[in-house]
Amino acid sequence: MADTVTITDNRTGESVEVPIINGGVDAKAWAKLMPGVWFFDPAFGATAAAESAITELDGESGILRYRGYPIEQLAESSSYLEVAFLLIHGELPTPEQFEQWRYDITHHTFIHENVRKRFMEGFHHDAHPMGMLVSAIAALSTFYPEAKQIQDREVLERQVVRLVAKVATLAACAYRFSRGMPFVYPDNSLDFAANFLSMMWKIAEPRYDANPVLARALDVLFILHADHEQNCSTTAMRTVGSSHADPYSACAAATAALYGPRHGGANEAVLRMLDEIGSIDNVDGFIAGVKAGKGKLQGFGHRVYKNYDPRAKIVKRTAYEVFAVTGKNPLLDIALKLEEVALSDSYFVDRRLYPNVDFYSGLIYQAMGFPMDMFTVLFSIPRTAGWLAHYIELLDQDSRIARPRQCYTGHPVRDYVPIAER
Repeated sequence: MADTVTITDNRTGESVEVPIINGGVDAKAWAKLMPGVWFFDPAFGATAAAESAITELDGESGILRYRGYPIEQLAESSSYLEVAFLLIHGELPTPEQFEQWRYDITHHTFIHENVRKRFMEGFHHDAHPMGMLVSAIAALSTFYPEAKQIQDREVLERQVVRLVAKVATLAACAYRFSRGMPFVYPDNSLDFAANFLSMMWKIAEPRYDANPVLARALDVLFILHADHEQNCSTTAMRTVGSSHADPYSACAAATAALYGPRHGGANEAVLRMLDEIGSIDNVDGFIAGVKAGKGKLQGFGHRVYKNYDPRAKIVKRTAYEVFAVTGKNPLLDIALKLEEVALSDSYFVDRRLYPNVDFYSGLIYQAMGFPMDMFTVLFSIPRTAGWLAHYIELLDQDSRIARPRQCYTGHPVRDYVPIAER
């Protein structure tokens, strides 16, 4: 039997047979059969708005692959910069390609002095680092006006390198300013994650050498967060990019989407929940309250995953490696107990609520010394590579400008009434 679906308009009796390709059906066939009748799909829960070869996400089976490579293998053997190259260029780099890529990224981490002195320092002293980052990324478009030449691949490639490199510097700068600390320049002798930690924590020492376990843990988290298919911020990147806005403006829009607590703030919510629980002894009571509708189990379940998030398993293992260096986070025992109780309860298992990547990542960030207002900023750094991969892909696809339709629910036609008669 052919992989097709038949749609019949019962008003006219007319039918159309539509092939199922790559798990989707072409909406144009529907439009031809029933013009002016739209799929009503709030939040695009059952709508594929793009074809993409970047990330494969099978939520039913708990599978995540970048360009075909399992996330488990990449987290085990690769580095964030290598994964960024893979996402953006489609293939893992050769040794020569990687060395050039690493060199280019490293030597573009510096930001224009006017960005720091006149722009970043113009924010209020207690500005949120994420708000500063959104604004700073958008401001970069004014420092690189050539970025508007998006059809020139050589010019576009320069902007890609600049964004991947500079977003970490901007993130560290935002943190230092929000804490009243002096800016730390990038150190070209350090790897990407170690350089970021240097810009975050360096005080007066000539060189800041991060603990290699912590630097590697951060690199692994960067790999896990580098892309995740058509989520809210990636959709924002593609939507704004479809208007042919420059990559800095599109990336700022994506970062703004990530700023929302429903998207980038989930690991903060997990920590607040664990703080609220307070003790292992309170876990059973908390679970009972969740089942009674009196609370929410943060860090469990996912919009797409209906199985154990493969990233969560890696993060959990990474957490133990970090705590071996930093000392155990007192909230870890609560988290472990919470996971144990929830996964042995049919209420959560039947609803296919399993831990996601956010359940343990916040514990790691907290143990490493990052304040909660930096968690979403840390998310933005690696996701920039994924956003740029999608931006390039939609340009290569010559995608039309995004323009969804709506089901109108307002007033029918009515005549204007002069103000004196209202």
